[in-house]
Amino acid sequence: MAKRLIIGGGYVGREVAARWQQAGHEVTVTTTTPSRLPELAAIAARVELFTSSDRTTLGQLLQGKETVLLAVGAKIRNIDAYHQSYLTLAENVASNLAHTSSVQQLIYLSSYSVLGDQQGAWADETTPLLPANDYGRILAETEAILQKVANSSINISILRLAGIYGPGRELLKIFRPWSGTTRPGDGTDYTNWVHLEDIVRAIDFVCDRHLSGLYNLTGDRPQQSQAFFAQLFAHYQLPNITWDSSRPSERPYNTRLSNQKITSEGFEFLHPEPLNNLPDVKF
Repeated sequence: MAKRLIIGGGYVGREVAARWQQAGHEVTVTTTTPSRLPELAAIAARVELFTSSDRTTLGQLLQGKETVLLAVGAKIRNIDAYHQSYLTLAENVASNLAHTSSVQQLIYLSSYSVLGDQQGAWADETTPLLPANDYGRILAETEAILQKVANSSINISILRLAGIYGPGRELLKIFRPWSGTTRPGDGTDYTNWVHLEDIVRAIDFVCDRHLSGLYNLTGDRPQQSQAFFAQLFAHYQLPNITWDSSRPSERPYNTRLSNQKITSEGFEFLHPEPLNNLPDVKF
């Protein structure tokens, strides 16, 4: 089986590591947190402490690997952390791949936030990017750096993820504090969601078909916030949000994200509608 590297053993990375290890692949996974080494050692053949700026260690990790997944995330939301976690890593990956012949597939988990505010319009993989802030611009630059690496011997796939939910990150756990509150805006902005299980399956789908290019990863039907939260809180018999249209919405994203490109390749979502089959959640 293949030798595979996962840079970033967080919410998505650890799930992919467990799946790949069970499939018989030789998996190496990285983390920046020493306390997580035992947990990750249980689901990977090798675990390494690694930071994005360590170009030498990165070169060693890439040697002999056929598939590489970049599943990183900034620990804190500030520009320096984002720059190191994403841009510095992309620059070092691109530099090292020029001297590494084994890698055939690289997958980077990006975010639909690079699209910014599309004013409720549908957005596909050809839609011009409109990052709403410096964080979005860093993610857009990261995509651009990695796209330039693609050539006849290596496929670069970028999966633009919608909001992530799943076990341990249930929608109610995310939004329970919003129940019964007043939120700015009129709730007509669109929400887009993708389940952890579908992310993991899509990564395997890309690997199995040796895909290259951009793919949006989201459920089938974007929903306006007012309808989304009304349904979510009604299901759990909780007070709904009150919207204050006299104040502008705080969300910099208003996009209906299309998944048509990846579904036309044959991918089928197990969780196409985030509010279907909502689980019981205890606090």
